[in-house]
Amino acid sequence: MAHYFTREEAESLLPQISLVLRQIQQNRKAFLENEEALNALRLQAMGNGHHLHERISNLQTAVVEHAKVLQKLLVELQTLGCELKDPEMGLIDFLSWRDGHEIYLCWYLGEERINYWHYLHTGFAGRQPLE
Repeated sequence: MAHYFTREEAESLLPQISLVLRQIQQNRKAFLENEEALNALRLQAMGNGHHLHERISNLQTAVVEHAKVLQKLLVELQTLGCELKDPEMGLIDFLSWRDGHEIYLCWYLGEERINYWHYLHTGFAGRQPLE
């Protein structure tokens, strides 16, 4: 059964969520950088790249480790009951009720509190002020 958040419940989780989001952003950035470097090395290795195998192996290990950390952090967010919508922006939605309809309380990293909501189908573009 889904958990429906009040604004106060959701806001009480923001400090913890902020820490997890920053870790997600750091690991995601490192993952993408390592993946890009790995792809570049693989292209180089297609020629005479025997000397690149150790670097390729190290980058493959780093990519796998970052992926594992990201998965763990995503599970941590899920256990808090929120939904990650955009990791780069740090966009989080909390399922809630408003006037008899399911909605999302909408927040992103850097906002001091939850000030917006939107219907489930409208997304970030449909954000409306809570008050």
